[in-house]
Amino acid sequence: MLKITCPFCGPRTESEFIFGGPVGADRPDPNAVSDAQWVEYLTIVPNPLGPVQERWWHARGCGEWLTIWRDTRTHDIVEAPNGSE
Repeated sequence: MLKITCPFCGPRTESEFIFGGPVGADRPDPNAVSDAQWVEYLTIVPNPLGPVQERWWHARGCGEWLTIWRDTRTHDIVEAPNGSE
C-alpha cells in the first residue's frame, strides 16, 4: 500500500485517497480535431515506465487535491524529475 504525504494531514495510507489519474494533455476541442484524434484521446491510455505525475484526492481526509510523482516501475513516490512540478 502506498504511503502518501498530505501537506495538511501528514503521511497517510492510500486507502484515504482516490486516484484522479495522470496529469496529461488538456482535453482537445472535439470540433477542432479529426474523428480519429478524438477517438484516440478517449480510448488510448498512456502507460509510461518511470516517474509519472499524478493527481490524488484526499477524500477521507482534508478533501484537498494533491499532485505527486510516482514511479510506475516500483510504485514509489519520488521527487519531481529535474526539480520541476
